[in-house]
Amino acid sequence: MKRLITASLLSLAAASAWAADAPESITVTSTAFDHHGMVPEGNSAYGANESIELSWSDLPAGTVELALIMDDPKVVELGMMPEPFVHWVAYNIPADAGSLPENLSKEAEVMGVANLDGMVNGLNGLGRAGYFGPRPPANGELHAYHFRVYALDSDIDLAPGLNKADLLAAIEGHVLATGLLMGHYERKE
Repeated sequence: MKRLITASLLSLAAASAWAADAPESITVTSTAFDHHGMVPEGNSAYGANESIELSWSDLPAGTVELALIMDDPKVVELGMMPEPFVHWVAYNIPADAGSLPENLSKEAEVMGVANLDGMVNGLNGLGRAGYFGPRPPANGELHAYHFRVYALDSDIDLAPGLNKADLLAAIEGHVLATGLLMGHYERKE
């Protein structure tokens, strides 16, 4: 079991390394907060746990579809977990969508939302589909939440049920560029 976990972590680290080589030229924004701003309570798991509105621009030529990973790397720095906790995985996002609306469905297959036909919510760190908002321990530690958008050069048409490691492995060699919006959240009680 220990060997399997180690191999999985090495695979994830390798996939993350090549994705980091892609230019970070996509502009990612939200109406909920500015880059390095505070994620609102309603978008946290302490509040209504509603996904944030997320928009992007400056996609590179040749972008066919997008993927998204939201995670919290602070848990690694604090020694709480060996890998960032994954809050949201989404893929098969049409390149012409332009944004994701606030409070997007947590269903695995997103339906009935304009311009998002085919979008899939992958598995978060709880093993569930869809967005899971910030929920750090109530110890006053400021956590950072990375919303990273990946521009892909082809329609990979991935099936539902992928987690972060699965997604990164599937898009390897297809990432044209990335973009990052970082939000912060802390709980004091």
